[in-house]
Amino acid sequence: MASFGKPFAAFVAAFLLMAAGATAQEVKHYRFAYDQPKTTGYGILGDIFADKLKTLSKGTMLIDQYPGAQLGQEPQVLQLVKSGDVEFCISSSANAATLSPQAGVMSMHFLFRNEAHLVKAIADPEVSKAVKTMIAETVQGARVIGLATLGLRHMYARREIRKIDDVKGLKVRVQATPTEDTMFPAYGAQIVHMPFGSVYTSLQTGVVDVAENGINVFLANKHYEVAPVLSLTEHEANNSLLWISDKLWNSLTPEQQGWVQAAADEVNRTQPAKAFELEHQSAEKLKSIGVKVVTDVDKSGFTKIADPYLDKLAKDLGPHAEKIKNLIRAIN
Repeated sequence: MASFGKPFAAFVAAFLLMAAGATAQEVKHYRFAYDQPKTTGYGILGDIFADKLKTLSKGTMLIDQYPGAQLGQEPQVLQLVKSGDVEFCISSSANAATLSPQAGVMSMHFLFRNEAHLVKAIADPEVSKAVKTMIAETVQGARVIGLATLGLRHMYARREIRKIDDVKGLKVRVQATPTEDTMFPAYGAQIVHMPFGSVYTSLQTGVVDVAENGINVFLANKHYEVAPVLSLTEHEANNSLLWISDKLWNSLTPEQQGWVQAAADEVNRTQPAKAFELEHQSAEKLKSIGVKVVTDVDKSGFTKIADPYLDKLAKDLGPHAEKIKNLIRAIN
């Protein structure tokens, strides 16, 4: 039997080392930024996306998550994604409206009838397609590849909000969208704009009387320490958009783009139900530590004012917004 000897063995070893090196170089890490703690529905979204992308790419496309505003608040991170300095991010639909005002449609008050309606709407392929098209036609430098939700938003303060009269004259921290700027004054409240990171101190010092957000966000950010009464107003959905920079998207092969989109589709399908599960767990946790949770809010006064605005605001925002609103309202 012929023996190839040490030179050949050395050649094989070198070849294998080079092959291993080439394989290692194909593994790429991508930054994925969001401003909520990892323990929120944003973390659920990040994990679903990262796990699916890792599986589909056979470990060659890996997501490094940067929660808790490590890379900046959402408006700043959206700019970083547009410039290609960050590859992926999550933003609320309200903050997305800073780039595409029509995205404010997803934040319209009482657009979603209840939890079940919201879950079905976010998972609906036509709604997702309409939102992606809206961003594609109105934003340069970044694109939306998926939708998600943290659930419904509620008001919290040092006092109960059981009916619309309870918010009249109060200073409410709102997200910077035309829909918020319209609706809260219509309820008789005063609006205050500020970054999410300033809400705790502003509630503590009385700069604002009321804030509003999802239950788990309220818990995870310890806002209950300065606003110990959570009133379940369900006035708005806490919807999120999953973004990718055009710089990255355009650098990917068609196969890689397919993996990224499939991972985002997995988020669309599975994240909403998991987010609501987290909301329910968070409500029980809050009750167990002494936070007052007001469940029997009379929403009739709010909806009486809000309903006529649905059609008007969507039309004012633009044709994409109007189409998205109609698609959502048609879901049973």
